[in-house]
Amino acid sequence: MPQEPIVVHAIIDGEKIKSEKLAPRENPARPDEIVGYYPVNTREEAARAIDSAYRAFPGWAETSVDERVERMRKAIQKIKDATPEIVTLLSREHGKPLYDAEGEIAVSLMWMEYACDNAKEVLKDEVIEHDNGRTIIARDPKGVISAITPWNYPLSLSTIKIAPALLAGNTMVLKPSPFAPLAVSKVVEMIADEFPKGVLNLVNGDSDIGVELTTNPKVAKIAFTGGTRTASHIMKSAADTIKDMTLELGGNDAAIILRDFDVNDERAMRRLVISNFLTAGQICMIAKRVYVDRSIYDRFVEKYIEAANKWIRVGDPFNKEVTIGPVNNKRQMEYVQSLIDDAARKGAKVIKLGKVLDEDIFETGYFLQPTLVLGANYDDPIVVEEQFGPTVPILPFDDDDHAIRLANDSIYGLTSSVWGEERHALEVAKRIQAGTTMINTAAVQGLDVRFPFGGVKQSGIGREYGKEGILAYTDTHVINIPKVGELRNGLFWLPFFVWMPANGGKILKSGDPESGKMGRAEWTDRILRILQ
Repeated sequence: MPQEPIVVHAIIDGEKIKSEKLAPRENPARPDEIVGYYPVNTREEAARAIDSAYRAFPGWAETSVDERVERMRKAIQKIKDATPEIVTLLSREHGKPLYDAEGEIAVSLMWMEYACDNAKEVLKDEVIEHDNGRTIIARDPKGVISAITPWNYPLSLSTIKIAPALLAGNTMVLKPSPFAPLAVSKVVEMIADEFPKGVLNLVNGDSDIGVELTTNPKVAKIAFTGGTRTASHIMKSAADTIKDMTLELGGNDAAIILRDFDVNDERAMRRLVISNFLTAGQICMIAKRVYVDRSIYDRFVEKYIEAANKWIRVGDPFNKEVTIGPVNNKRQMEYVQSLIDDAARKGAKVIKLGKVLDEDIFETGYFLQPTLVLGANYDDPIVVEEQFGPTVPILPFDDDDHAIRLANDSIYGLTSSVWGEERHALEVAKRIQAGTTMINTAAVQGLDVRFPFGGVKQSGIGREYGKEGILAYTDTHVINIPKVGELRNGLFWLPFFVWMPANGGKILKSGDPESGKMGRAEWTDRILRILQ
């Protein structure tokens, strides 16, 4: 039964801003159904939001961590109380099955609670007593954070930024994706209501909003999750003002199936299938290409198809039997289909997996039946590009070295997985170029918010989650306090900077009268005479 469309608003300086222009967000399972409307804010409104955050920063930075945590915990409780409504809205606008939407909220809350539990310890000053006095390493907030988030996991990839940024004493302006703006806008509103005006602001809109968020000189840091090409533009936009940034980008994550993997292990095979097709394959850290030892390849493919056909049920996200819903938007659906068609034209075998539960909705929505691609070339687009949809190629390899070369032959390096006997798998895992490698599991199933997450190569810069994900929103501030009256000892290091170049980089403990070079004692005496 269709529901009345909702309307979400921008939030600037603690106030909802009604926009003159609204854009619709359709239900990808039923594109004729409008789920809601979001504002198309102007660049001027984005600048106002940044100004609001800039004004709010000094006061917010001075608040205690205890107060910040208390406010965040109140926001967490509001999200918990509203979870049923948020799940429904997220599923309708995104296309996620209900269990998947519930899982996203659970991960979001898990991270927010971890950040609250650990913020005080992570952000406290580190005090080091040493021979020359005392050094304090403080963690200062950066200032205004611009957060730009994607559509595939809009809640978790927004709260992953909001929680540590605000707890560290920063203020923020957040821009969601137009492909999933509704649920995240509701969640941001709940959080913003618990904080002083201007601490958390929300704008929606087109690319000109992104330009303002990445070029405005009042922005100290950019936190972006999305595509590598967009990140390249962001880096160029931010260059003139030398902004800090955390970029969590695309991935073409390899799964390596070793010769000692048990193809008869139904639970492991099910984990692998889920790691390929959860959220219709629209996860940055999902296993997007599978390499299988040639000695077990045929048996593996047979058992994989059996496992996939048991788990995959495509249809209406509100049908509790459904495990895979539609692709989020028409453009992405067409892109994934083009990769599948290209592989088929080049001679690959395309096998449809699972069962479509409702043919009528399947034909009208942005649905793709999950597919397995066999016989593709190692350099085909479906292998080397990030599909971000419900299809996966499986290819053979000859030995471990071959598998590692194939896995590392990519511009990406977000996550990876190795499947087989644990010791053997660990040996292989250590040789893979990735931010995270999982053993006998993959994707969200192996995610732990207590530990840092991010990519190498063109999969990103910096880390989120874990203690590093909190510290990413701070500047390291070193305060040195030398011992008063111990000038000679306190300046023992100064001669190093002077005599090392003069002595060809050699540190002399004592002078060399023949060469005229002075040692540590002589240099110290000279410096002290000058200072006196």
